[in-house]
Amino acid sequence: MKLWGGRFQKETDNLVNELNASISFDQRLYKEDITGSMAHAKMLGDCGIISKEDVAAITEGLQGILADVEAGKVEFTADNEDIHMNVEALLTARIGDAGKRLHTARSRNDQVALDFRMYVREQIPVMVDQLLHLESVLCKQAKQYQTAVMPGYTHLQRAQPISFAQHLMAYANMFARDVTRLEDCAKRLNECPLGSGALAGTTYPIDRWQTAKALEFDAPMSNSLDGVSDRDYALELMSALSILMMHLSRFSEEVILWCSWEFKFIELDDAYATGSSIMPQKKNPDVAELVRGKTGRVYGDLMSLLTVMKGLPLAYNKDMQEDKEPVFDAIDTVEMCLPVFAAMIDTMTVRTDNMRKAAGKGFINATDCADYLTKKGMPFRDAYTVTGHLVAACTAQGKTLEELGLDELKAVSGLFDQDVYEAINLENCMALRASYGGPAVSETTRQIEAIEAFVTAHTK
Repeated sequence: MKLWGGRFQKETDNLVNELNASISFDQRLYKEDITGSMAHAKMLGDCGIISKEDVAAITEGLQGILADVEAGKVEFTADNEDIHMNVEALLTARIGDAGKRLHTARSRNDQVALDFRMYVREQIPVMVDQLLHLESVLCKQAKQYQTAVMPGYTHLQRAQPISFAQHLMAYANMFARDVTRLEDCAKRLNECPLGSGALAGTTYPIDRWQTAKALEFDAPMSNSLDGVSDRDYALELMSALSILMMHLSRFSEEVILWCSWEFKFIELDDAYATGSSIMPQKKNPDVAELVRGKTGRVYGDLMSLLTVMKGLPLAYNKDMQEDKEPVFDAIDTVEMCLPVFAAMIDTMTVRTDNMRKAAGKGFINATDCADYLTKKGMPFRDAYTVTGHLVAACTAQGKTLEELGLDELKAVSGLFDQDVYEAINLENCMALRASYGGPAVSETTRQIEAIEAFVTAHTK
């Protein structure tokens, strides 16, 4: 008979058992479940609700189950539906009636809420550490390419000269925000639902502050209805992970473009690329493509749980059993993508020569030409128009702005002089962009140092 089967006269249909059981995926919560149960048992004993002898037996029994699970000696069964009932059944089989007293003043509703919250809390630092490693890789690469000129793009059209270092640090700043989003989520979720009972608390004289402290929560959740029905932390986590994956996907898209023969800005290490089954010349950026593809998977996980939660009245509903698989999948996906992505970036070869060649085309120094005229006294809008005429002339002649003779420039405006060539030199164009956040070496140095300080401050 099932642990909850007292009022039922018939056995549950096998199809219902299959639909109802969650042990196939929630068994990964075994450690959290056992840890929470030991804290609950100690509190029950300290409050005089069960005997100290029962507490000792329960604790010893749970420790034995934990050791056996981690040694691979325990096989969970769908007959007991979920990890909570599997552990309780094992405990009762091992220690007898004392095991049956463990569930005093507790429901599976607050038990699962506790286990799931603890699991999410434990996984956040793992992903933060992975992000911080990626940040360190980006800083390492950026330091090598502070003077490497490349075209910056808008609308995927060459726009203005930047450095490869600045480009990398743009992503470093995105990932820094991902770190703080995850840390904020960890702070908000750190309230303990244990003691909420099924929904209305309990008539036993429990001490919720004791269990909260024992399990390293800041406080117990202040409303028992909210305690068993809240999944905001899971939604917040998956929202943060979706944004994180969006950043990885954007970066992946650029890696894919940069690897193409049309760009050839980088070449991936052979360990982080694959070949074709039919075309022997191919070297495919599959790591970046898979990360880009798995982004949609994490988005789907978020939408799945949002949809589950959108129509649920208080308090607990069985629909909420559907919370775990999308969260597990999102965490697993991110924890798989981050290390391999960091390794791919760490080992890539950067083709600064091709970046510089690309920067030499596309008139990405046109703004600097207009700024030159503006500094000579011409209104910017007029300077913009003059430079636009020069670009049109260069396009017709197959020239760059630097290749125009001084006489050709003066024919358009008498303000041009020999110093214009220094003003429109690409290296100078980049080096002089020393405004806060710009590509000048002084600024990329500051940006790198800021991210390195961020990594140090957030490393535990």
